[in-house]
Amino acid sequence: MSVSKKDTPWVDPDDGPEWLDEHFERAAIYHGDKLIRPATGTYTKPGRPRLANPKRQVTLRLDSDVLDGFRESGPGWQSRINEILRNAVKAS
Repeated sequence: MSVSKKDTPWVDPDDGPEWLDEHFERAAIYHGDKLIRPATGTYTKPGRPRLANPKRQVTLRLDSDVLDGFRESGPGWQSRINEILRNAVKAS
């Protein structure tokens, strides 16, 4: 059974979580429309640290049998493709 918006109870904005001092310390500060201080950090969990050499998403067309073979090898198949390509670049 799916739940639609009409089935969910109305949430009063006053029922939201209370802001703590750390929320105000990290929040953006505006004077009218002028940004005085940008927000810092995040209000969710910190996440992973940034990598010095992050991976980039690309679209790559591979033969079906090649792709199927890597996928069948289990989790980490994309990392294995990356490693094979890295070694090919180093060898050339």
